[in-house]
Amino acid sequence: QVQLVESGGGSALPGGSLRLSCVASGGTFSSWTMGWFRQAPGKEREFAAGINWNGSRTYLTQSVNGRFTISRDNAKNTVTLQMNSLKPEDTAVYYCAVDTTPYSSSLGGFDYWGQGIQVTVSS
Repeated sequence: QVQLVESGGGSALPGGSLRLSCVASGGTFSSWTMGWFRQAPGKEREFAAGINWNGSRTYLTQSVNGRFTISRDNAKNTVTLQMNSLKPEDTAVYYCAVDTTPYSSSLGGFDYWGQGIQVTVSS
């Protein structure tokens, strides 16, 4: 069974930084597309960032482009979201997600999700 465990959330001041990590287990991590989604209070869950199986392609939604970076370490089954220049509108529950289709080139096939971790940006 695929399991995703997020860590690293918390509170930050506007302009500050946080780093989220997600450790995956239960399959061949090195063949999976990984992603981060987020859900702000009263809003639908939205895609934030994605990375393909070998890290050669990354995808960032426009609102976080230039501020967030997604990376992965296949030796440690870990995907990381580095969040810089945080804004209050980045406040949300962040979810790690995986597409277990091997070597997928799509961002539409996420099939397992973590429990979510709170990120709060406030002065």
